[in-house]
Amino acid sequence: MRFALALTPLILLAACGKEEEAAPAPTFTASDAAVATGDASEAVAPPLAKAVDIKTENPRYSFAYAYPAAAASIPELRAELDKEMAKARAELSSMAKEGADSAKQDGYDFLPYEQSTKWTVVTELPGWLSLKRDFYEFTGGAHGNHGTASLIWDKTAGQHRDPISLFLSKAAFDGALRNAFCNALDKERAKRRGGPVDRNSGDTFDECLAPSSVTVLLGSSSGQQFNRIGLIADPYAAGPYAEGGYEITLPVTPAVIKAVKPEYRALFTLGR
Repeated sequence: MRFALALTPLILLAACGKEEEAAPAPTFTASDAAVATGDASEAVAPPLAKAVDIKTENPRYSFAYAYPAAAASIPELRAELDKEMAKARAELSSMAKEGADSAKQDGYDFLPYEQSTKWTVVTELPGWLSLKRDFYEFTGGAHGNHGTASLIWDKTAGQHRDPISLFLSKAAFDGALRNAFCNALDKERAKRRGGPVDRNSGDTFDECLAPSSVTVLLGSSSGQQFNRIGLIADPYAAGPYAEGGYEITLPVTPAVIKAVKPEYRALFTLGR
């Protein structure tokens, strides 16, 4: 599963009922501002942004949401993440209330719902921040669901972008990466299954996936340009739930650079 628009709520069913409680305002811990000495006209250094890690637990649900200092230091991005966090918690609260009420009415034990989101830095380039999101959700059933998503923040434009939006098209992106991705994916599938994968078996879990259909991470080993691409197939995308997710990392190749929109090609360089 991949973020289509970078910042969307987690996989949540439509919920009804009133919110149990308002989402708390995120707390930011910052170092004391350094007071300039000497000339009174000198500016005071701004406080340093700190990572955000919000956790809430009660009899109905547990909720966690975290993002790194690199994201907290960008006001526009921080505002978007805080908005998403508040919405996700409100929806979970409403769903959990409805689930608990139904359990009480029907006479069965209610298992508290769970939801967690953690954003981490993939890489940070001059002018760009690439992030990965890991999430988990349990709202009843045999087991919870987990998966990933991604976004890149364009610091110059002050907005988030879908990694695929830097390429000419999904077709161009897929054409540059499909063979390498599917070969690497089948190799990992074979390791977990103990035998070769037949893409023509008719089983959807044996099929070659379009790289654009999974989570796309733009990475870098240099911190100057993107030179590798991570592709994550979440559970149920490339195999049954028991197999977990598949994460493949591929180097940027001449074919990949050719598939990038001209205005962004300077951001990419060949990987090893």
